[in-house]
Amino acid sequence: MTLSPDTQNSKDSQKELTLTEHLAELRTRLIRSIVAIVVGFCICYAFIEPIFALLSKPLEKVVPPGTTLIFTSYPEAFFTYLKLALTCGIFVASPFILYEIWAFVAPGLYPHEKKWALPFVVFSSIFFIGGALFGYVVVFPAAFNFLASYAGQDLKLLPSVSEYFSLTIKLLLGFGAAFELPIFMVFMALIGVIDAKMLRQNRKYALLIIFILAAILTPTPDVVNQCLLALPLLVLYEISIFLVALIGRKRESP
Repeated sequence: MTLSPDTQNSKDSQKELTLTEHLAELRTRLIRSIVAIVVGFCICYAFIEPIFALLSKPLEKVVPPGTTLIFTSYPEAFFTYLKLALTCGIFVASPFILYEIWAFVAPGLYPHEKKWALPFVVFSSIFFIGGALFGYVVVFPAAFNFLASYAGQDLKLLPSVSEYFSLTIKLLLGFGAAFELPIFMVFMALIGVIDAKMLRQNRKYALLIIFILAAILTPTPDVVNQCLLALPLLVLYEISIFLVALIGRKRESP
């Protein structure tokens, strides 16, 4: 059966309208997320000095007494405060941002899978913030102690505020994103891209990728610090297999 040109044009217009609406929704949710980050930024900037002091503690524990962070240009400290407030604002706004992500992709899921919205937002936020806390509590002291160990009689450590917090921000966001692994795997399973069998069969490749990721995220080249990140990610990968298998069994059950 051949469609008339008018009918074909009507169908094309409908498809184009659907795509336009889809892009409009994406724009709306991006704007909402940006507004949430701006609000989080303003809140965090109001408390920037306590935040600055808190994030400086891992370094203070490994440098000689009396050593402080320095800045060598007039705007350096100001822009460091801005970047630090922005990063903390992202963490504050993360539950709302994750909800917007879920709300954008939910229409493509089955009705019973849309009920995962609240668990998705809650556990995504927990893993994201938990990953940053893991980096701050476990990895930061070991990494900064290793880096500070190169200071000696002929080499004095004078940490720059911009360099220290650039590294800190990178690590906080990196660890937070890395700990989203189970949530990402569950989402991929929900849309039918992966299953538990695939994850088990590719476990050796996942091991390699995890250690490469650990080598990239950790600021030191020693194996100990890399293992501090790689081992939790391996545990999270096994948790992902269990959760994906659970989703598969629920889909197969009548």
